[in-house]
Amino acid sequence: MRTMKTITHWIDGKPVEGTSGRFGPVYDPATGAQEKQVAFASVDEVDAAVASAKAAFASWGESSLAKRTAILFKYRELLDAHRDEIAELITAEHGKVHSDALGEVARGMEIVELACGISVQLKGELSTQVSTRVDVASIRQPLGVVAGITPFNFPAMVPMWMFPLAIACGNTFVLKPSEKDPSASFRLAELATEAGLPEGVLNIVQGDKTAVDRLLEHPDVEAVSFVGSTPIAKYIQLKAVEHGKRVQALGGAKNHMLVLPDADLELAADQAINAAYGSAGERCMAVSVVVAVGDIGDELVGKIAARAKNLKIGPGNDPASEMGPLITREHRDKVASYVASAAEQGAEVVVDGTGFSVDGHEDGFFLGVSLLDRVPLTADAYRDEIFGPVLAVVRAETYEEAIQLINSSRWGNGTAIFTRDGGAARRFQLEVKAGMVGVNVPIPVPVGYHSFGGWKDSLFGDLHIYGNDGIAFYTQGKVITTRWPDPSDGGINLGFPSNS
Repeated sequence: MRTMKTITHWIDGKPVEGTSGRFGPVYDPATGAQEKQVAFASVDEVDAAVASAKAAFASWGESSLAKRTAILFKYRELLDAHRDEIAELITAEHGKVHSDALGEVARGMEIVELACGISVQLKGELSTQVSTRVDVASIRQPLGVVAGITPFNFPAMVPMWMFPLAIACGNTFVLKPSEKDPSASFRLAELATEAGLPEGVLNIVQGDKTAVDRLLEHPDVEAVSFVGSTPIAKYIQLKAVEHGKRVQALGGAKNHMLVLPDADLELAADQAINAAYGSAGERCMAVSVVVAVGDIGDELVGKIAARAKNLKIGPGNDPASEMGPLITREHRDKVASYVASAAEQGAEVVVDGTGFSVDGHEDGFFLGVSLLDRVPLTADAYRDEIFGPVLAVVRAETYEEAIQLINSSRWGNGTAIFTRDGGAARRFQLEVKAGMVGVNVPIPVPVGYHSFGGWKDSLFGDLHIYGNDGIAFYTQGKVITTRWPDPSDGGINLGFPSNS
């Protein structure tokens, strides 16, 4: 009988076996088989990870920028050398195709590269002679122990959005990755230790709500970063703030792609396919609604449908596959239910991906792509975040009607406009109520030195993730006012400095 592999915690620079007696299944989505199990942390195990991070902060927070960046440069080298291996772990547990998994690793490495330059990013400010022989300096210092709670859809990239910047700024980190695909983040921690990261600076606790709640309540955790669904983001923010913590919680989305009559429809159709069905639609920046303006709707829908029917769906480790399975059987069935309900609620099902299976992988969590046209704004398929390969098309007569439709959404994560008109694009990027905007770019995820985050119900907390906002989140400002009297001065003055 084959012994099932157990993914454990990573505490104090080494693997730590779980002692809670609770485990979660880890599936291969392409076969539907449970390949591994993951240990769920108890409160005591979370406390041990936080204690390790707190002890490490005493020295890591005082370490030089030169030491931190030297380790991060080495870490970047190791990530580059092992990118295929990490991508294979992602494919095995998440299901996305290997090329997509490689792209995920590359985008995560952008933040490691930003962290390598932290000495420049943490430069303070100095104003001299603000008053007679008085100088004022502003500096940024680390918070202490910080935590990250990350989703299943990007098991390597989203953790790398958090911990490299946090530790570069001098903090220590406790990560709670998704229990559905935990191996990639565990490997990231192993490589960080190999790069020379001291024990306790980066810890991982596997688990469920027990681990999450303890991190939110723990008095030694100063800040919490989260990426996931809107309901959980709201919960994270409220509970973290209740316990006096700084919080950034990125929630869900319903991203609209506006296509104007003058757009290149071939390009728009290609990009709609990529943005809606890439990674099986399991990404918060996926385009889930196309807004066709004017009389282009029928032609655009026809072009998207023709492309959708030709997509190659199969196991993520098959080089011919363009889209893999969904993460779990339950999620696949939930996504499929939206296609059926859309038809009942007045939408036209142009392409129906439900009932799809892959030969030889009939037990896998596969779902074909679906395209819905003329979707009523009251339909569940329009109102809800589906998080799967379902693309809705709605029609608008004018730009004004389209922008009002987009801005009325409760989400404001990302959006895009396809047009050849620069004036229309400029107007859109100023008028649309969303945090990230693409102009002829369907998934406008910023590069590492710009910050990622939405508006409205897509973000809870004041600061976006990574980039300058990420550095501000993981540090606290301090202003130092200094006067060194000239040796020739005499006397005592107990008043405030004047501006003379």
